[in-house]
Amino acid sequence: QVQLVESGGGSVPAGGSLRLSCVASGYIYSMAWFRQAPGKEREGVAAQDYAGNTNYADYLKGRFRVSRDDDKNILYLQMDSLKPEDTAMYYCAAGEGYPLRQSLRPSEATSWGQGTQVTVSS
Repeated sequence: QVQLVESGGGSVPAGGSLRLSCVASGYIYSMAWFRQAPGKEREGVAAQDYAGNTNYADYLKGRFRVSRDDDKNILYLQMDSLKPEDTAMYYCAAGEGYPLRQSLRPSEATSWGQGTQVTVSS
């Protein structure tokens, strides 16, 4: 089972930017970002598979961009035009094959990171 370690979270004002990173201990086909705010369910944000295919949650409206460095097994999430409603714990996830990337469902993940907190102030 691959190990995942996230970094890059922090506190920013509305309109600001952050870049999250997730380092995987080895190769994994699909990697994804999820987030969970207090009292809410974990929801998919964005994913990319080894073939370069991406998937984004509809609510993002182009504000976030996922990318991947397969040589270093790192998944990135560039977050721009941040809003207070983006405040959440952000988790990196990994899964075999394409289902995780295609569906952005937590049930398709086989590994999870410990999370990194993102706080956006108004």
